[in-house]
Amino acid sequence: MRVKAWKKVISYAFLALILIFTYLPIAVLVVYSFTDARSIGMWTGFTFELYQELFTDEEILSAILNSVILAVTSAGCATLIGTFAAVGIHSMKRVPRKLLEGANQITMLNADIVTAIAFMLFFLTMQFIPFGWATLIISHTMVCIPYVVMSVLPRLTQLNPNIYEAGQDLGASPMRVMFTVMFPQLLTAMLAGFMLSVTISLDDFVITKFNSNSDVVTISVYLYNKLKKGVKPVLRALSTLILVVVTAIVVGINVAQKRRDRKSRV
Repeated sequence: MRVKAWKKVISYAFLALILIFTYLPIAVLVVYSFTDARSIGMWTGFTFELYQELFTDEEILSAILNSVILAVTSAGCATLIGTFAAVGIHSMKRVPRKLLEGANQITMLNADIVTAIAFMLFFLTMQFIPFGWATLIISHTMVCIPYVVMSVLPRLTQLNPNIYEAGQDLGASPMRVMFTVMFPQLLTAMLAGFMLSVTISLDDFVITKFNSNSDVVTISVYLYNKLKKGVKPVLRALSTLILVVVTAIVVGINVAQKRRDRKSRV
């Protein structure tokens, strides 16, 4: 009994250390976003001045707007394409299905720098695609599609395998079956894939940096450009805002997942 108790204590202590080293720097950043001190470690009093500066800086607001537009657009495209891809993969036979599922995971595990350079070389070859919004939306969409597929496939396994054929037997065209029969059944999984795609897009820097021009500056690129010149206090508020948004998206994904699991059990 004593050995088991010590193992439990050591396990909890190890977990506590991991959480402290992971989240303590983030907590310090959040706390010092409420003071206008030039550097972390100096406290000049509680204030919202950095957040006021954040929402009055046109350059930062432009970067935020660009990031939101890019994330929502690419996530929407990825959700639509990824859902169709998931339905197609699910309807395949066992061997080709396993091959495509494996290929889908390769793109998720591939290093960002390799993916970024591959996209850059592709767009340089396809010279009719101008660097900017077009290249960013295409590259972000392609990066997000595998995550949508991974979100939708488990839900497909829970559905009646004959639901698609039943819709066609009732006289609906394949596209009408997809939009009126399949999509409502997959809505929670699609929503989870969409929110996850938004997070991936907002978080991305390498692919954005390699496949954009100076006209389109996202939050990640803006932070990189400013950090080269020194850390501005307002960046603490911006980082905290990003943290809040990403946390809200992750919570939304988990809530959607739990609701989907509850419905599947009923």
